[in-house]
Amino acid sequence: MRAVSNTSPLSNLASIGRLHLLRSQFTEVLIPQAVVRELSAHPDPQALGLIQTAMREQWIKPAAVSDSPLLKLLLLQLHRGEAEAIALASEMQADMVLIDEQEGRQLATQASLSVTGVLGVLLRAKHTGQITAIQPEIAALRSKARFFISASLEAKVLKATGE
Repeated sequence: MRAVSNTSPLSNLASIGRLHLLRSQFTEVLIPQAVVRELSAHPDPQALGLIQTAMREQWIKPAAVSDSPLLKLLLLQLHRGEAEAIALASEMQADMVLIDEQEGRQLATQASLSVTGVLGVLLRAKHTGQITAIQPEIAALRSKARFFISASLEAKVLKATGE
């Protein structure tokens, strides 16, 4: 299964040492140039190292996005990384686009793309036994990646996993 990712899911998973979960869930993860640029400026050297290793191993791959009407429209509403990720996912007919931000998720859904984010990746990892609990992962996301999750969404996720 092929995915296209925005910066935040990769950055957040790398920050908590869980970037490898993407490798087990997707055959490849494509990223547009705006995301490559954003990831190269990651402030955590350990997370940056995980990202660079994944790119050297080529399961995270840079990919060019065309200057399409869809991209131009998305750039009116989103940051470049999100806009390029959605446009690339549409062009490549990706199975999934990885985005955490609500507005980007909504626009990707409107573009008929399947969307998931960090929490979806963690949910799948819990269901397949790759991680034993989601609550510690959410705590790590908050402390290491400054990830925001509302109390109601956290409760919903924990309930879905029986935690």
